[in-house]
Amino acid sequence: MYVRHEQAVVDEVLALAARGVPVLRIATQLGISRSTVRGWLAGGGTHAVRAAPCTSARCPVRDVVDRRAYSYLLGQYLGDGWIDLNGRRGVYRLVISCSAIYPDIVDEVQAAIEAVMPMNRVGRVARPGVTAVQAYSKHWRCLFPQATPGHKHARPIVLETWQAEIALVEHPEQFVRGLIHSDGWRGVNKVRGASGKHYEYSRYQFTNVSADIRALFTSALDRLGIEWRQMNAYNVAVSRRGSVAALDEFVGEKS
Repeated sequence: MYVRHEQAVVDEVLALAARGVPVLRIATQLGISRSTVRGWLAGGGTHAVRAAPCTSARCPVRDVVDRRAYSYLLGQYLGDGWIDLNGRRGVYRLVISCSAIYPDIVDEVQAAIEAVMPMNRVGRVARPGVTAVQAYSKHWRCLFPQATPGHKHARPIVLETWQAEIALVEHPEQFVRGLIHSDGWRGVNKVRGASGKHYEYSRYQFTNVSADIRALFTSALDRLGIEWRQMNAYNVAVSRRGSVAALDEFVGEKS
């Protein structure tokens, strides 16, 4: 249920944040949700996230973003996401195209967008075999500066320092989870040895045409101590038993 707060409460949130008080402490002290606090800080007051364009050199949404959710969403964006750059009045549309056969992943993508942009509505558009999860905001290009015209594999994909800190240092598990949920899978590989005997073993595989995105994936795996190998031009595999077990702890099979 939506509750409208007095402007005095909003002003107090802004004042506490200006003094460097953390979001969680503000929310606890004033008895309001963290998502509400983030939303007010992002736009300077009630409903400001939707109303005000992002004209500052440092995006206010970026400063208070849910970093764990953002790491997962960044992985999804690099895999199956895109941003409509033709938005009116500086409002952009983020779209993550999910396979409709994995409803749990669709739900997780929606939850991540809602956590990253808590004041904005998230919608779904069903197409044959695909569910597009989308939301509008004036801040998407701030959060995803890689959004420029052209296919991702045809242009450099380099994370900014603050993105790399979130995805490769603070929350590499969620970054890897987002990448695998978009462009990877977990399954059983069947091979026949030299003696003719058949073997089966579990394996993760990640496929992306962009060398830069593959390098980000393997950098996150290195950070987590997970062994990987380059299978061919576009595919990275994780097949050692211990490394598969490590990925199973925070990825697992798609659903």
